[in-house]
Amino acid sequence: MKVQSYTQSGKKGKEITISDSVFGLSWNGDLVHHVVTSLLSNLRVGTAHTKDRSEVSGGGKKPWKQKGTGRARHGSTRSPIWIGGGVTHGPRTEKVYGKKVNVKERIKALCVLLSRKLKDNQVLFVDTLDLKEAKTKYAKEIVTDLSTIKEFEDLGTRKNNSALIVVPGMENDIEQAFSNFGNIELKLAQTISALDIATFKYIVVVQPEESMKILEKRLEKKPRNILVTA
Repeated sequence: MKVQSYTQSGKKGKEITISDSVFGLSWNGDLVHHVVTSLLSNLRVGTAHTKDRSEVSGGGKKPWKQKGTGRARHGSTRSPIWIGGGVTHGPRTEKVYGKKVNVKERIKALCVLLSRKLKDNQVLFVDTLDLKEAKTKYAKEIVTDLSTIKEFEDLGTRKNNSALIVVPGMENDIEQAFSNFGNIELKLAQTISALDIATFKYIVVVQPEESMKILEKRLEKKPRNILVTA
C-alpha cells in the first residue's frame, strides 16, 4: 500500500510503501474492546479501602443484655448495621483488577486501530523531525506547519488528546521539546499500545520506514499470556 509522506514543514514528500499487515486490517470491534478495556483495568490502582468489622475500633463489650430490654439483640457495636461499624463487601486494596491478554491479541488490536485511523485519514507520515534546539517553541513551529495539511487542521489547536507522535528511537532534544505539550505525547514504536492509539485523535508516524520495521517485528512475537499495561 502506498501513502503520501510529508516533511516537518508540512510540504509533500515522497510516496512510501506501508505494510498491509499493519495498516490494512479490517475492523474488529470485539477484539479492540477486549484489549482496550483490559489495558484500562491494568492501569487501575485500587486505592479505595474500607474497614470490616474486625478492623474498626470498639465493640469489645455486648451493648446490652440478650433478653428483657425490649430491644433487638446485639453482640457488638462493630456490626455493619451500627453507625461506626464495619463495612460489608466494601472496596479493598488487595483486590486485583488486572486482566491477562494474549500477545497476538494485543498486537493485532494495535494494528486494527492503526488501520482504522488510516482509513479515517487520521494517520500522518512525517519523514523526520529536526529541531534547531531542544526548545518548545521549535516544536510548536513544527506542529503549526503540520496543521496546514488537509484533514489535520486542528492538530495544534485541539485541547485534549490531539496527537500521538510515534518515533523509532527517542532523542533527548525531541523528547524535551515536546514534553511541555498537554495535548501531544511522544512514544516509541516499540512501546505503543492499542490504548494509546484509541486515546489520541491523530497519529503522527516519524521516519515511517524505520517505525514500520519495528511494528512488523512486533507482529512476529510468539504468543503467550501475560499481564500487560498500557
